Amino acid sequence: MSHENYQSVIQTLHECMTACNHCYDACLKEDDVKMMVDCIRLDRECADICAYLEQALGRGTPFVAELAHVCAEICERCGNECKKHNHNHCHKCADACLKCAEECRKLTA
Repeated sequence: MSHENYQSVIQTLHECMTACNHCYDACLKEDDVKMMVDCIRLDRECADICAYLEQALGRGTPFVAELAHVCAEICERCGNECKKHNHNHCHKCADACLKCAEECRKLTA
C-alpha cells in the first residue's frame, strides 16, 4: 500500500506528535513538575513513536501493523495519563492521543 493511502493517519500522527510536544513543554512549566513526571515521560514516548510511524508510513515500511500496534498502545497510555490532569494542554493532548490510538488500531486489523 502506498503512502497516499495513509494520508489521514499520517495527519493524525502529526497532530498527536505536535500535541504531545506542546504538552511536554507546558508540563515542564507547571508549579508541581514532580506531579507531572509520568505525563512528561509519556508525552516524549508518544511524540517519538508518532514521528517515527509518520516517517515509516511515508517511506512504505513493511512493518505497518507492528509499528501501529506499538504506537496505539503508547498513545492510549499517554492519553489516559493526560486525562488525569486539570490542565488545558493535557486535555487537548489526551484527545489527540486517544484519536491517534484509534486510527493506529485500524492499521493493525
